[in-house]
Amino acid sequence: MEDERELDFFSKYLSIWVAVCIVLGTAIGYLFPVFADTLGQYEIANVSIPIAIVLLIMMYPIMLKISFEEILKVKENKKPLYLTVLINWGIKPFTMTAIAWLFISVFFGGLIPLDLQAEYIAGLIILGLAPCTAMVLVWTHLANGNINYALVQVSVNDLIILLLFAPLGAFLVGQTTDFPIPVMTIFYSVLFYVALPLVLAIFTRYYVIHKKGIVWFERNLMKRIEWITPAGLLVTLILIFTLQGEMILNHPLHIALIAVPIIVQTYFIFAISYLGARKLKIPFSEAAPSSFIAPSNFFELAVATTLILFGATSGATLATVVGVLVEVPVMLSLVKIMKKNRAKFQFEAGV
Repeated sequence: MEDERELDFFSKYLSIWVAVCIVLGTAIGYLFPVFADTLGQYEIANVSIPIAIVLLIMMYPIMLKISFEEILKVKENKKPLYLTVLINWGIKPFTMTAIAWLFISVFFGGLIPLDLQAEYIAGLIILGLAPCTAMVLVWTHLANGNINYALVQVSVNDLIILLLFAPLGAFLVGQTTDFPIPVMTIFYSVLFYVALPLVLAIFTRYYVIHKKGIVWFERNLMKRIEWITPAGLLVTLILIFTLQGEMILNHPLHIALIAVPIIVQTYFIFAISYLGARKLKIPFSEAAPSSFIAPSNFFELAVATTLILFGATSGATLATVVGVLVEVPVMLSLVKIMKKNRAKFQFEAGV
């Protein structure tokens, strides 16, 4: 009988903590406007310095999990990786663009001002461009899937992000909205929030494993710093919503409206991943992470990118933050779906 795995207390109620941070940040911005104005002054090229520092620190533990030794093993089992890359970069960005435009501009067009429609669509596109990293390991663990292969898929996707995130983001946002998106601006955000912590993590990983061994690295170093990413995310949300307070109070309905296309996209992409894994006869242990990576999002990078492009008070940044709010409950439902249908992926047993 397979073991039932559960999220830790913090992760299980992540959506609640996110909601609390939204309320707290909004209250701070409303009750202490001088603080919000002062916080907003510390920025360079539209980037909030306090938020940028927190985001950079938050990305470091995620990158420490990348094992290049595991990436080299992918040649032994390529189908799940091919499926993930195809959906993440050949399907998901375009379906997110279409769904965002359809819901925000068509279905909800009468409820959202025209200028905010463009910002929300841009934020949703950027959110859909970033395939999941750290959290997919959690979803895979809960579904009793292959954590090592999930790590391979995540690692490869992080490397692809360095190449495709900037040009694809500039193209889709530029084609769908009136925003002139400079490719180099997105590239610099990827360089700062992905490449820099990745390089630091590579050197740290090599040095620590060489001195202490892989067991000490995983059981001591990673255990001690794994709290940094979720804590950094919550601090980031408080800072963002301190600056977003006025927009939230003026447009409270918009959070619910933004959540709708995110939820639709998540279930739609999961269905494609799920059916693709069955069609390719991928065993459950690898089908699970293959079905979770595309529906889930690298929201840390999405938030960082919209902060650089549009600023902390923009509708685009708000859209990416809403993605954080709905991610946990939706992905937990997908974990349940995968576990319920585990027998349908027992191809190795001839079932």
